[in-house]
Amino acid sequence: MRLIADLHIHSRFSLATSPTTDLPTLAHWAKLKGISLLGSGDFTHPQWFSDLQHYLTPLDNGLYSYQEVLFLLTVEVSVIWSQAQRLHKAHLLILAPNMQAAASINKELGKIGKLANNGRPTFGISAERLVETVWNAAPTAEVIPAHIWTPWFSVFGAKSGFDSLAQCFGKYTDRIFAVETGLSSDPAMNWRVSSLDRLALVSSSDAHSPPKLGREATLFNLPQPSYDSVIAAIKERDPNRFLGTIEFYPQEGKYHYDGHRKCGVVLHPREAIRLNNICPVCGKPLTIGVVHRVEELADRAENEGPTQRFPVHHLVPLAEIIAQALGIGPESGGVTREYNRLIKRFGNEFRVLLDLREEDLRDGVPSRVLQGITKARAGDLEIKQGYDGVYGKISIRFDQEGEKQLGLF
Repeated sequence: MRLIADLHIHSRFSLATSPTTDLPTLAHWAKLKGISLLGSGDFTHPQWFSDLQHYLTPLDNGLYSYQEVLFLLTVEVSVIWSQAQRLHKAHLLILAPNMQAAASINKELGKIGKLANNGRPTFGISAERLVETVWNAAPTAEVIPAHIWTPWFSVFGAKSGFDSLAQCFGKYTDRIFAVETGLSSDPAMNWRVSSLDRLALVSSSDAHSPPKLGREATLFNLPQPSYDSVIAAIKERDPNRFLGTIEFYPQEGKYHYDGHRKCGVVLHPREAIRLNNICPVCGKPLTIGVVHRVEELADRAENEGPTQRFPVHHLVPLAEIIAQALGIGPESGGVTREYNRLIKRFGNEFRVLLDLREEDLRDGVPSRVLQGITKARAGDLEIKQGYDGVYGKISIRFDQEGEKQLGLF
């Protein structure tokens, strides 16, 4: 069976998350989106872990069920340490094979840092020591570096990262089998770095609120879903089981280009380099974005890549398409009503955005909304690049003919 998996999310106990990010609301939105397998997020937080233990039903295969949605135990952690006279910061995604393993991980990490302060806890230890601690506590747990290119907290980030995984993970480098590309990059950008060829490229939403689930995800074909089968599909990169990823358009990610938010300055890396990476308005250093950082580590041209490449599906969220089609805000009542109508008619969001043919949608989808869906699939968009913590903006190039047909203007 095909599984759409979003393994990197957060609960209401993480900083800057919606208070509605509880299990019932997460399960509700997962079904609206068409997500089959959801990461639990935040299993190190004592209250959230208690909720997970109480409400999730074990399936005796490393996965859990709640309201017909599968869950896999996950948590993102932050590590901050000094190495070779430089401060490094990275976010890592931990996947646990069962509640007992998660409890063992929590026990050991609780000796190093305070778990109750944040659903994404911070530890003053190296990434190498973090993975060693996790694997000593739970040998079959796995660790995936999160959003590997973002400037501030990632293994390759311009502000605090490294030039190679080996510099970050040392003797444990070979146990790292996948990396999360993050919202500001996509697989094609990562294909330019040949040292990543041995790794699976996975995608997740890093959602801080339920409606953001599935903005990025990973696709699997697993006849019998289990923790072991998910991990094996990623590790082995069998194209019959690992089916690729669903992606943000990376230009929309909030660290795609270089820039300086306070001054409203956004620059292509070539322009930033010409300015010695200094803001032309205030004279302070620019925040170096993902495109720039990929370019620094790339050893292939933009049209080159590894022999084995998995399918990549760039999508625009359905609510955003509807909002642009109607000319109103994405959180307005009109968008919500149309969104819910389409979900009731067609089943879930990914069926609308990914699976159904245009002719399947024509009877039931307003013409201008349908036009937005087809243009988003084709990448017929105008995108204002994100930079320095500011999300980019996607504009769909609607035809004037479509405006008249919809009859809503």
